[in-house]
Amino acid sequence: MSDASVPYDSDNIFAKILRGEIPSTRVYEDDATLVFMDIMPRADGHCMVIPKTPCRNVLDATPDQLAAVMQTVQKVSRAVMRAFDATGVTIQQFNEADGGQEVFHLHVHILPRHAGDSLRPPGNMGDMDQIAEHARKIRAALE
Repeated sequence: MSDASVPYDSDNIFAKILRGEIPSTRVYEDDATLVFMDIMPRADGHCMVIPKTPCRNVLDATPDQLAAVMQTVQKVSRAVMRAFDATGVTIQQFNEADGGQEVFHLHVHILPRHAGDSLRPPGNMGDMDQIAEHARKIRAALE
């Protein structure tokens, strides 16, 4: 199905996080975007950027939503590199089920990287205390 044929589901998990119905470890927020930690981190410092307004993915996002998200991605990417002394950053974004998207609210993954490291396998819950500490480090690097 194309993006235009499927309506936005306001009960998706990220919409619930935005409304405060589901807890999250928030890292950064501005008028248009929210950044929070991934609870199944594939790397230390793995966080996600989402727009605060509804859209399923890149295919139905407005130019303003895309611009706001990418500005935040750049800002937070620089911060995670500082926070984790990373020498690189992986940015991931998936669209529609066949493209690997699992939550149908536009989101961009930010993963700090180091030479020779490997990403952890997907789908494994992280240690929430460690995730909270990683969020603290990123917030400090944003200041």
